[in-house]
Parts: sequence; C-alpha cells; structure tokens
Amino acid sequence: MPERRRLLPAMLIGLVLAGAGPLLAAVEPGAMDPAKAALLRGDGIAGEVALNKVLAAGANRADIAARMGEALLLQGDLIKAREWLGPGQFAKGEEAHGWRMLGMLERLSGNLPAAGQAYDKALALSPKDPLLWVDIGRLRYVGGEQLQALEASERALAAGPDNPRALEFRAQLLRDQSGWDAALPLYEQALEQLPNDLSLLGGYAATLGEAGRAKDMLVVTRKMIGIVPKHPYAWYLQAVLAARAGKIDLARRLLDRAGTRLKDMPAAIELTGLLELEAGNANLAAGTLERLADRQPVNQRLQLLFARALYESNDFNKLHDRFDGLAQRPDAPAYLLELIGRAYEEQGDRLAAAPFLDRAAAATVPAIMPIPERDPIGVLAVRWSDMPGVPARAVGYVRSLLAANNLAGAQNVANQFRQLHPGSAEALALWGDVAMAGGQAGQALDAYKLSARVRFPETLLLRMGESFDKAGKGAEAMPVVASYLAAYPGSRLAARMAASHRAFAGDWGAARAILENLRRRGGGRDVRLLSDLSLAQLRMGDHAAALASAEQAYLLQPGSSVTAQALGMALAFAGQDKSRAGALLDKAQAIGGANKLLDEARRKL
Repeated sequence: MPERRRLLPAMLIGLVLAGAGPLLAAVEPGAMDPAKAALLRGDGIAGEVALNKVLAAGANRADIAARMGEALLLQGDLIKAREWLGPGQFAKGEEAHGWRMLGMLERLSGNLPAAGQAYDKALALSPKDPLLWVDIGRLRYVGGEQLQALEASERALAAGPDNPRALEFRAQLLRDQSGWDAALPLYEQALEQLPNDLSLLGGYAATLGEAGRAKDMLVVTRKMIGIVPKHPYAWYLQAVLAARAGKIDLARRLLDRAGTRLKDMPAAIELTGLLELEAGNANLAAGTLERLADRQPVNQRLQLLFARALYESNDFNKLHDRFDGLAQRPDAPAYLLELIGRAYEEQGDRLAAAPFLDRAAAATVPAIMPIPERDPIGVLAVRWSDMPGVPARAVGYVRSLLAANNLAGAQNVANQFRQLHPGSAEALALWGDVAMAGGQAGQALDAYKLSARVRFPETLLLRMGESFDKAGKGAEAMPVVASYLAAYPGSRLAARMAASHRAFAGDWGAARAILENLRRRGGGRDVRLLSDLSLAQLRMGDHAAALASAEQAYLLQPGSSVTAQALGMALAFAGQDKSRAGALLDKAQAIGGANKLLDEARRKL
C-alpha cells in the first residue's frame, strides 16, 4: 500500500500530461511555413486559415499569437487582432515579432505612446530587424518626428539593404524629399524580390506617373489589375492618366470601376469633382468638392476648382459667401478675382464687378500672406488649448494669429508646437513663417531648410525664395530652385522662378527656353507668362516672336498694364506702328505706374 501511495501522484501527473497534450504540444517543424508564406505576400485570410490548422493540430495560443495578430491586422480587424496581441504572451522565438505586431496595432489604433512602448520591447530583442525599423520610422512620421523617421529609414536600410519594405519606406520618403526620379530605383530594387506585391506596384506606378512616364505607369497598373481585377487604386491611377490626356469620358468610366472604395481618398474626390466639371455637371462637381474644400482650406488649387464649380453652376450667392472675403485680400489669385467679377456682371452689378476685374487685369505678382481660417480666432484658441500637439489645430491657429498681426501670440503657439514635435516638417515650416513675419529672414531660412529635408512642396519653395531675398542671399536661391526643378520637372512654380533667376542673371536664352516650355505645357493663356516670354524674346533679338507673344497676351487681357507694356515694347523694338506703341506705353503707365522698362521703350521710340 505505501508503494502504491507513492506511485499515485506520478500516475496522476502522467494522466494530466496525457490529457493536456494539446496545451503543451510543440509546434511541428515547418507547420507554420504556409501561414508565414501567406502573411509575407499580404494574404491575411489565407494566413488565418493556415494558423487555425496549426492550432487544431495541437499548438497553443502563444505559439501562433504573433502571426494570428498579423493576419487579422492585414484584414483590418483591429478588435480581433487585439485579442491575440493584447495579452503580450508570445512563444519563445516569436516575442520580437509579437511585440512588433502589437506596436503596429497600437499605431493603427492611434495609441502612439503605447506603440512606442511595444516597439521598444521588440527593439531590445531584435535591434537589427529592418522591418522593425520601418515600423518605428512610420510611427515617428505620424507622430510628428519626421526628421527622426528619416534616421529610422536609414537604419532600416543599413540592417537590410535588400529588404523590400525598407526600400519601399525609403522610396516613399524620397518622393517628398528629393523628387520622383530619386525614388524609382528603390521601388525597382524592391520589385525584383516581390514582383507581384501590390503595395510596391501601386507606389511605383504613382511615382512613374508623376515623373512623366505615362506609358510605363499604364503597364504597371495593368499588371496590378491582372493580379487583383477590382483593385481600386489601379483604376484610379488609370483615370488620372486619362484625365491628363483630356479623355474625360474615359477617365470617368475608369474611376467608376474603383467603386466606392476610394470615397474618402482626397485625391480621388478632387479628381471626381474635376471630371464632373469637365463633363458639364457643375452642380454635381460643386457638391463633391465642397466637403473636401471644407477639410483643406489652404489647398489653393482645390479652392479655385470649387469656386469654378460654383460659378459654372450659377450658385453666385454661395460663391460670394464663400470667396468674396478671400478675393478682398491683396494676395487673391487673379483667376478668383475674375470669377468673382464675372459673377457680379452676370448678376447685373457692374459697379461691384469693376474692382475685381480691374485687379485681375493688372496681373501683378501678389505678396505672400498668411491664410486665416474660416472659424473665429476665439474658437481656434479653444480648440488649440484642448489639444496643442495636434498639427491641424496649431497650424490653423498660428495662421489666424499672423493674419490678425498678433506676432507674439503666433510665436508662443508655434514655439509650443515645435517643442512638442521637434522633428516635424510642419512645425519647422510654421516656425519659419512666424520668423518671417517677425522680420527674422535668416532664422526663417534655417527652419525652411530643415523642413525641406523631410518634405519639399512648392509652397515651401516659394517661401524659401522670399526668405533668401529678405536675408540678402538672393543669389543662393538659384541653385536651390534649379535643384528643385531637376527633382520635380513638372513644377510650374519652380520653372517660373528659374526663368526669373536666369533673366536677372542676364541669361535670356535660358529664360526664354524655360518660358516657351511652360507655354507648350498649357501656359498659352497665362498673360504674365506670355508677357515675360515676349521680353525674353526681345532680349534675344527675336522681334517677330516677341510681337506675337505680346499680341497674344494683349488679346487675352487688354485692360492689363502688363500686357499693354509688353505689346508697346514689342512694337517699339520692332519699329512698327509707333503711334500705337506710344499709346500702349501711356496706357501701361496710367494703370501700373512708371518703371525702367517703359522708359527704355520710350527711348527706343
């Protein structure tokens, strides 16, 4: 009996272990391979199915928790993913991957501090994982630490020079930083390893399109559709190509193929509005564009497109209510001034129309001014004080403070925002704006240069140009503009700035070449461009071409001092119709005042 009693616990333990076989069973070697392969190609559903088979074969939850969480993340099911990842219980060898997936879950859920904590745990276990550094970089980017995100992208490439995701992330950053052509080789290198990866193909196609390689872009989008026939982004990219080629009906049909899956994508909303406008459906275009215009108040291209839709739909009351205030500003675009003026004319109010049309005809280059928000400044103050680290709230509030000439208040808010997000491109650019408003052009230029290391939009280039001039470093702007134009050859603003620089340097041949290229690319109705081109042609001694360009500009806007001056000069230098030339020069001076070019033309007469 004593011996039986001694054996009983051992027997019970054996029975417990036998009954609990699945709880403690090890995963068979290779059992996870099908799931890992599915996850690697981005197929979360196939990954989940494969993992459930592993679980049914005897694995426990910890064995598959990290991968199951990844599979559910790929499907966009954050709630179920948290059930697997939230406890933080991962099998040996899966810990780093599990913490990385939890970090991704928290990032996608908007819990950025929690995401950082999870990534820190993963980093302690796997400090040279390129995918982890990519995820850390993405977290830093959305968290307003974009300079630090650049550093993370470099760490990712150092850890995995051929890793497709590291290459993709670096390419995405390069597009904003150094131009489309700089990103293409990285996409191509990544696609050598994952030729059917839809994320890589989509980024590559979009970059090809922006780089002006439309045929190559079409080839890539067709490949995407071959892989996933209903891929919405591929159909959207093809619609963009058709719209650029002027094939409006085709573009609308292609965009319809994307269905409603892009209904919240800003670029798709803007394209839809543009296509409806071009198709003659102005009311539908206005309704589509209004909701996006409310979300992007400083997107000038979008705002002007919305104004055009309101004008063409004869909704003059809403046009005036929405844009008359903006049109009163000294920096109002000439196109908006013309729309407002024509609207008043069509309403029979010529007295109200006259000042807007006169200003549009003057074709002067507006000063750079801060854009205030539509909401009252007190409302913006309350919103900012509740959440001072949210970019949209800080930026809008600072703009309104600057517009109200409250420099001290703007400095306070911009400084707090920069302290909260020291590596943010937005915070740096905003600090530069405040420095410019305070007459500190040198400080502004330093801030703009740092911001441009992350993201270099046209608006920043324009502000940098002004800060170079005001800091007494105008000559230093020339290589910056030239470099920008090389990176973004489609930028009309950079081309105009480059033409101006070449003209001031006396290189009229280069200035003329740039301006003629702009005219061919859709600038045939830009009266200032045509007038500038006429002057460049005059300086090159091509009087016939100068006269043709000036005549074209004058026909478009005969009430403009700029076009009158251009045509008067062209006639004077060509030695034709001196009486008309003199009258035009007098008209230009009466509208726009005296200048050295008018004096030169009169001497020529």
